[in-house]
Amino acid sequence: MTPIGGLSKTGATAMKTDPALRKAAEAFEAVMLRQMMASMRQAKLGKDVFGSSATDNFREMSDAKLADNMASLRQFGIADMVERQLTQTSASPARAQAEHKGNGR
Repeated sequence: MTPIGGLSKTGATAMKTDPALRKAAEAFEAVMLRQMMASMRQAKLGKDVFGSSATDNFREMSDAKLADNMASLRQFGIADMVERQLTQTSASPARAQAEHKGNGR
């Protein structure tokens, strides 16, 4: 299976990244995927034959595990984009400070 639109081949994979940042980005992607799957589950097409609260709980746990696994595979590219954005954001103050010192101020 190839990544959607090649999003996981972004610059974030080429840079050295913090493992904690990567883990947080994957967790964010998993939350987004869980929300997407929960919305899909709400669109019921018919009456659930075996519907019960236990079945609903099992589906929620199953969806959560599936979302975690999907996020760890980096197929959607959401974690890569979040990681790249946070890396650029954290690098910007350091870059601005270096430029400020470079100007002799």
